[in-house]
Amino acid sequence: MPRIKCHYVDCVFLDEGICSAAAVEIDPDEGCKTYSPIEGAAEQDDWDEEEESEEWEEDEEDDDDWEDDEEDI
Repeated sequence: MPRIKCHYVDCVFLDEGICSAAAVEIDPDEGCKTYSPIEGAAEQDDWDEEEESEEWEEDEEDDDDWEDDEEDI
C-alpha cells in the first residue's frame, strides 16, 4: 500500500505526516479532495491583532539596528 506524505497540519486523516485515509482523491487544480479539517482547528488559529501588531513593531526596531551596524563598517 503506498504511503502519501501530507502537508496539511489540520487534517483528520493525518498520522505523523502520512495520510491514513482508506482512499484518497486528488484534483490537480484543487489539491486533496479527501482533506477534512479537524473540528475546532480554525478557532485555534485565530490571531489577536493587537498582539500581532506589537510583535511587528519590535521587529522593525531590530531592523534599524542592522542598518546602523552596516553603516559602521
